[in-house]
Amino acid sequence: MTQPNPVDLPNPVNDLPPKAPKINPKQKGSVLFDARGPKQQRRDQLVAVGFIAAMIAFAVWVLWVMNNKGQLAWSKWDMIVDSRFWTTYLIPGLWGTLLAAVVSIIFAMVLGTVLGLGRLSDHRAVRWLSGAVVELFRAIPVLILILFAYYAFAAASLFPSAQLAFAAVVFGLTMYNGSVIAEIIRSGINSLPKGQSEAASALGLRKNQLMRLILLPQAITAMLPALISQMVVALKDSALGYIIGYTEIVRQGIQAGITYRSLFVALIVVAVIMIVINYGLTRLARWVERKMRERRSH
Repeated sequence: MTQPNPVDLPNPVNDLPPKAPKINPKQKGSVLFDARGPKQQRRDQLVAVGFIAAMIAFAVWVLWVMNNKGQLAWSKWDMIVDSRFWTTYLIPGLWGTLLAAVVSIIFAMVLGTVLGLGRLSDHRAVRWLSGAVVELFRAIPVLILILFAYYAFAAASLFPSAQLAFAAVVFGLTMYNGSVIAEIIRSGINSLPKGQSEAASALGLRKNQLMRLILLPQAITAMLPALISQMVVALKDSALGYIIGYTEIVRQGIQAGITYRSLFVALIVVAVIMIVINYGLTRLARWVERKMRERRSH
């Protein structure tokens, strides 16, 4: 019996399809953009290095100018180790800022929920009124709202003089952020699958039960990162209370700078505090968004 030639035998290794080349994740394209080639990557790296070098040079120049002006002398910065700088000025100011932001965001959540549901109402008058309120207070700057509330409350003697500035700040922040939150909630409800509403109607649920038990909890959960980001806006806008004499961190920082004759350093400390707080809220929003995305993927 003739033995087959080994050359003629099929080689299972050679018959396998060739392996696909490995793709660097950084080189992957998208639906709208092609993958970056080696030249483009080198060009991007050069741009990044140049930008970083420019920022470092700018920082060195700023420090050099500050040093020539005497702003880096310890006598300008020693107030940050003085307990009175914190207990008399910054801590009361920080408390006022946080209090106004927290109270206003709570009221804004309630107002935004009511207005958001009102814009989805079956009654035309309710939809029109809710839409008019949302568009009105979204269009007016927060500073104008605070000034209007301050003088209106003072003319009507609605609040004691000690609480007048706080009430005006809370009113301005509540009306503006409530209008924004109303749109967030409305868009969140509209983004939910329509099949849920149809299934609830088939089960005999009324419109208010559908909103309260099914749609609204899902919308708030889905929009939670955006709602947390809106807290950052309320926190920053609380500094506008400075214009009516409200005790918040910017006003207290300016007073501390005048007292210690180092306004520049005082405002730097205030800026660092606000950056830390807002960065923490931003990281919280990203963490919540990531957890929600992981939960939906499972």
